[in-house]
Amino acid sequence: MGTSADSALWRGAPEDTTGSIAKPIPRLSRRLDAEDLRRAMAALDTALDPQGSGARVHWDNPQSGAKGSFTPAGQPYPLDAKICRAFVAEITADDANEKLQGAACREKSADWTLTEVKAAKG
Repeated sequence: MGTSADSALWRGAPEDTTGSIAKPIPRLSRRLDAEDLRRAMAALDTALDPQGSGARVHWDNPQSGAKGSFTPAGQPYPLDAKICRAFVAEITADDANEKLQGAACREKSADWTLTEVKAAKG
């Protein structure tokens, strides 16, 4: 049988350290270059603004031909001391169309950070 120190380790003694692996930040679309993404995220900031109209916001990049829109889906909601909001996105880049749904969150006066992005159903 083991010593009392051995049994303390199995009970989860304070000297045990545990951690978690952070989720990777979702990508909006693999088809977007850096400038496309900058323009898209600026449109997302406007679309999700809780003080905004809740209307669809369009963006485009004439150099790459990429374009898209964001439409807020539902009302903003609090989560972990942040404000979050769901959205639907439509993106056209590299002659392909994507319809996505997702969510983003922000702290006060910060930019929105994507928390979820996936292909839209239907």
